[in-house]
Amino acid sequence: MFSSLRSRLWLSYALLIFTALGIVAVVLFVSLLRNPILYRQTTERLNAVQTVVMDRENVSPSQPISVAAQKASRTFDVRVLLYSKDKQLILDTYADQEVSLPFPEKKLLARNTPLVRDENGAAWLYSTGKLSDNTYLVVASPRPRISIVNLFADDFLPLIIQSGLIALLLSLVVAFLFARWIADPLQKVVAVAQAMPSAEIKPIESLGPHEVQELTRAFNSMIQRMQASQKSQRDFVANVSHELKTPLTSVQGFAQALLDGTADSGAARQQAAQVIYNEAGRMHRMVLDLLDLAKLDAGTADITMLPVNMPALLNAICEKFTPQSQSAGVKVSVEVAENLPNLTADGDRLAQVFTNLVDNALKFTPSGGVISLSASVVNGEALVSVSDTGSGIPAESLAHIFDRFYQADLSRGGGAKHGAGLGLAIAQEIVQAHGGRIGVRSRLGEGSTFDVFLPLKRL
Repeated sequence: MFSSLRSRLWLSYALLIFTALGIVAVVLFVSLLRNPILYRQTTERLNAVQTVVMDRENVSPSQPISVAAQKASRTFDVRVLLYSKDKQLILDTYADQEVSLPFPEKKLLARNTPLVRDENGAAWLYSTGKLSDNTYLVVASPRPRISIVNLFADDFLPLIIQSGLIALLLSLVVAFLFARWIADPLQKVVAVAQAMPSAEIKPIESLGPHEVQELTRAFNSMIQRMQASQKSQRDFVANVSHELKTPLTSVQGFAQALLDGTADSGAARQQAAQVIYNEAGRMHRMVLDLLDLAKLDAGTADITMLPVNMPALLNAICEKFTPQSQSAGVKVSVEVAENLPNLTADGDRLAQVFTNLVDNALKFTPSGGVISLSASVVNGEALVSVSDTGSGIPAESLAHIFDRFYQADLSRGGGAKHGAGLGLAIAQEIVQAHGGRIGVRSRLGEGSTFDVFLPLKRL
């Protein structure tokens, strides 16, 4: 019955309200028990008698106070006492019926209910006043016997029914609204979570308390990331299929030519074998790149952090590309700041990053161009830049240049020089695995600069 969050919240509020009202009821009942209506009525009657007796000076000045006291005692059935100014008993209308009553010095009951006890311990409610001759007039009556059942039925129960029940009903309504205010957004989150992984899921409106709104916003962000991941996976599968389709077609076609004898000359067979070898190598490199990306994504790639001499690393890469650069008529230079300390990094992985960047620069830098590798310290980080004077990258492609399988063919005119579009994605993953970041600056016709920022860790 109370399995849902809304009903449990409402039940919690209801129990809290019942507890609060129960405490109030107990306090109220105890208060009524200590000062019930019957006590108050008796006290008011005694005050009225006292007023009547004390006004006799204005109504009948010649009438002695003792006569007025006796008359009031018989008429109102109360005990009237007269004390001297030194609080000695002068007159007691119940002297022949009750034991003597001392002059009341203090009030013993709560809420100013006056009480005095006689010599036998019997309790009397009283009212006292001072006359013009400095004597004291005391009007007393035995304390009424209280029936707890009558007190509950006459005083307490009507009060609870009239006020407590109304307050309880209003509180329960408010508690229900509060429970609904909290639970409804959470139920929407549950409904959307059950509908996942549908691509048609819409963000949930942030409602309810601040904490629930934070949860809703976090859930919406998770949905967006999940949808982006699903789209990335779909694009990934489509791109892999597309990239493998061309080399597989070439391999199948030339293999068929060898099998059916179409390639009947030695040169034709040599060409077919070369194409098959090249396309197989291309697919092999793509598979290795994909495996590398998968390991980097999963955090299982081998990253061995050791001291790395950046000048030596960059010079080694420059020497590695010397044959290709000379063949292409492109100059490759290295410039390293003197204050650059050793880095704690995986030297082989960083070499993979800068090798990829230099290889891309060589592909798209025309003869007579320059490729520059520079390293310096900027704002407490190591900055390694690879710049070229090639064709540049259009502005609309800069935001996607590190996406997997993305190729800016039309803008950079690489044609057959293009790879599978995985090199920059792998470079970005390696840099991020080192706690760094990579960015690109480029303008069409002026070349491109890839900036790699790496944290400095002095040894």
